[in-house]
Amino acid sequence: MKVLYVASEALPFMASGGLGDVAGSLPAALRKRLIGCRVVMPLYDSIKQEYKDKMKFITSISVPVSWRRQYCGIFEAKYNGVIYYFLDNQYYFKREGIYGHYDDAERFAFFSRAVLEIIPQLDWKPDIIHCNDWQSALTPLYYSCYYAQAPGYENIKTVFTIHNIQYQGKYGNELLDDVLGIGPENYNLIQYDGLVNFMKAGIECANKVTTVSPTYAKEILDPWFSHGLDPILNQRSWKLCGILNGIDTDNYNPKTDPNIAVNYDTKNYIKGKAANKKALQEYMGMAVRDDVPLIGIVSRLAGHKGFDLMKEVLEKSLWERDVQYVVLGSGEWQYESFFRELHDKYPDKVGICIGFVPELARKIYAGADMFLMPSKSEPCGLSQMVALRYGTIPIVRETGGLKDSITDSGDGEGNGFTFSNYDAYDMLGAIYRAVEGYQNRDGWKILVKRALECDMSWGKSANEYIKMYKALLKD
Repeated sequence: MKVLYVASEALPFMASGGLGDVAGSLPAALRKRLIGCRVVMPLYDSIKQEYKDKMKFITSISVPVSWRRQYCGIFEAKYNGVIYYFLDNQYYFKREGIYGHYDDAERFAFFSRAVLEIIPQLDWKPDIIHCNDWQSALTPLYYSCYYAQAPGYENIKTVFTIHNIQYQGKYGNELLDDVLGIGPENYNLIQYDGLVNFMKAGIECANKVTTVSPTYAKEILDPWFSHGLDPILNQRSWKLCGILNGIDTDNYNPKTDPNIAVNYDTKNYIKGKAANKKALQEYMGMAVRDDVPLIGIVSRLAGHKGFDLMKEVLEKSLWERDVQYVVLGSGEWQYESFFRELHDKYPDKVGICIGFVPELARKIYAGADMFLMPSKSEPCGLSQMVALRYGTIPIVRETGGLKDSITDSGDGEGNGFTFSNYDAYDMLGAIYRAVEGYQNRDGWKILVKRALECDMSWGKSANEYIKMYKALLKD
């Protein structure tokens, strides 16, 4: 089985979020299971030179972009056992960053079309083209409209994965002919609610639509989660499923992580966690106390991540319980200001770093006792899985992938503390239950060991994808 994995970003080359993590990990997990998976992504100018130096030029082609044609260079590199193809066009990709440019619609329409145009040049025909998010959502559309019957393209199946339904690629209808090159007979596949909608095209045209967790696949059928796409998804629910993401457990490994104070595993985790907690408290200028639970927060500071709930009750928790917080992130001004003020009032209890420092994130995962993640919605979430990997107990709201990966330890069997309603005092109740659990030191050791033993690797997820691919090829 041959799978061409299409992504606008992939670690270690270029990434801005969860998609980059997935595209950098899932293909390698599929390869280990004897699936011929290769990745294709744009050749961004910001990719580090050390990676560019290892790329090999294959050939160049011209790609149709509506009525004109654009150059596309094809480069190849191998990383972690996976072949990556990089599509070069300096007009579209010789820029800083990945997204946020005025012509993103044209840039990624070019990319989506180029993915199909390069296939005859590869001497490798995929059985499945697996696309991700709106940036590659036009590939299934272009395939079904213009390539499905072309020689060399027969019987290819397409999969479209929604990583975050909030970002759909919405643009004005003036793009249809002049930029996207879509004829009037196919307008209905991409038009929605008076606009061009890239994600809608992917949902309409792909043979299978997946999301990054089973719960999120159910949630996006509800208007509260769907950002307007629930009518289309409900019409196409027969081809929708959710597969929970995993994490790269070699990269996130407390036994080998060079960024933490002391390495540890299930054999020496008690001393290891204690040493990392002490080092983190010292690093953040907080009171060094082992008897106080330390709650870590690593996130973009935005309301939908649950920071409106935190703003309402975290100071109350500092009055009512002996607890510490350490916060790493940046985002909305009101939340940055809230945590700065909290730190100024309680410097021994609240440590804060505005920005994102990857090395500090690792120190928090290893040194904190608990990890707070009360999101309003979370398609999958990786931070709670990383926290488990480091033996740090998640406190989460039951939504999306948080619900699928974290179960409440109230019955003595779970791996974290959860709450269901999006309510500040329900969150506070979960925090207090975690704090009480921490005081039972023997029971807490058992919970930490259980967290360390949770399998958050890509193995199970990769097997689910393989099962889905095989079923698709049988249809």
